[in-house]
Amino acid sequence: MKPDFSTLDQTNIVAFLGDIFTRRGGEEYLGEPVTMAEHMLQGATIAEQNGMPEEIIVGALLHDVGHFTSEFGTYHPDDTEDRHHEDAGELVLAPFFPTVITDCVKYHVAAKRYLCATKTEYFNRLSPASVHTLELQGGPMSPDEVAEFEQNPNLKEIIQVRYLDEAGKRDDMDTPDFEHFAPMVQRMVDRHMGPA
Repeated sequence: MKPDFSTLDQTNIVAFLGDIFTRRGGEEYLGEPVTMAEHMLQGATIAEQNGMPEEIIVGALLHDVGHFTSEFGTYHPDDTEDRHHEDAGELVLAPFFPTVITDCVKYHVAAKRYLCATKTEYFNRLSPASVHTLELQGGPMSPDEVAEFEQNPNLKEIIQVRYLDEAGKRDDMDTPDFEHFAPMVQRMVDRHMGPA
């Protein structure tokens, strides 16, 4: 019997996210050598292997979920306008997750623009697809945008997830599947919402 995800709540949001990974995770990821699921699982796995906090691991795992939930569809290399997947992802996750996680989702695109403006070597780490989306997303931040972005109380965590985003594009990496991380994802939901 197919799960009912017409109404999302504390008890089924993790299963809903797992279902997305199962159904849509095999889709191409922006012309990179990994699928969408591989990309997000790699970021989460690298974070876990490096002993990062669960907020960072879950933020990395879910940062691109908006590619699947955006009403504007998924990115295509021929795009001439941004599809705002970061906003779509934050919209789905905000009722269920702590702000530190939803900020990592909502601002991982802004973090790319920030790092391109503040660290000259960062641009050289970007893949061709990331360079293309950077142009669609507004290019490097202006000094005023940098100053405003630096006021975010979760800046450090957002930047960590951004670096994991860039790292999660390897064609030779084995990772656990979503189910490995599901208990951790549920802990973040429960921490935000209280006991079920």
